[in-house]
Amino acid sequence: MLATAFAAVVLVVLHWEGYKWVGQQTGDRVPGTDIELLVDTDDLTMPHAKDILGEFVVDVRDGRSTLPMSLYLLKKAWFTLQEAAIGFFLGLVVGLALAVLMLRWRVVERGLLPWINVSQTVPLIALAPIIVTWGRLNDLPDLLSISLIAAYLTFFPVAVSALRGLQSPNAADVELMRSYAASWRTTLFKLRLPAARAYLFPAFKIAATLSVVGAIVGEISIGTKTGLGRAILEFAQRYAVFPERLYASVIGAAALGLSVFGLITLAERMFVGRTREAST
Repeated sequence: MLATAFAAVVLVVLHWEGYKWVGQQTGDRVPGTDIELLVDTDDLTMPHAKDILGEFVVDVRDGRSTLPMSLYLLKKAWFTLQEAAIGFFLGLVVGLALAVLMLRWRVVERGLLPWINVSQTVPLIALAPIIVTWGRLNDLPDLLSISLIAAYLTFFPVAVSALRGLQSPNAADVELMRSYAASWRTTLFKLRLPAARAYLFPAFKIAATLSVVGAIVGEISIGTKTGLGRAILEFAQRYAVFPERLYASVIGAAALGLSVFGLITLAERMFVGRTREAST
């Protein structure tokens, strides 16, 4: 897996540098034509990969102290991870609860599911200040407010996928449980939840990465002093001078998203492996 990830990074770097080289040779035009390239290849728009990677060992200011960029981003990522983790678990609880409610009562599904879909059309950058203002008026820490923003993105894929998974058992299997006089709760835990496993873990992976996105957007929206969102905002303001630093912070955010995705994948393998061992 590590070898595949390393090969993917090398491939991206080669494409990046190859595109930049072609653009500089042709004046940012498609070779042999007068068609302009979609992205300019100047050093401000597309810094060299070695310059971006070199930023990770350059010292940057962090308050009154100075840290290498790698440690600086790691420190910021720790705050973002906390917010994303809280948001992920809140979204997980809300999403699963909504799925169970919609499964239990069809009228709730018909009335609630459209609104769950509509909720995702509200721009997050517009919703974030409202949530933060409400949180501050109720003496909630910004960390919790940002976590609520992350949970807003997280609950949707969990609710939709969990509902589909809970409804996935065959009608014959459900009827068999009824013939054994199994209660609705027993059917839920013995039949529907195991059947929903194939739908839940993919939803968890999406939700985990969305929780990081929600946390970063929340940090940028409220201008918090911590987190990767703050780093991205600061380096975006200095982009004309240090474009490589913004790219480095974006890479740090991507690495955090990949890390939480990997954690969910690891949890899936452990859970599925134990379940298989228990069934054999």
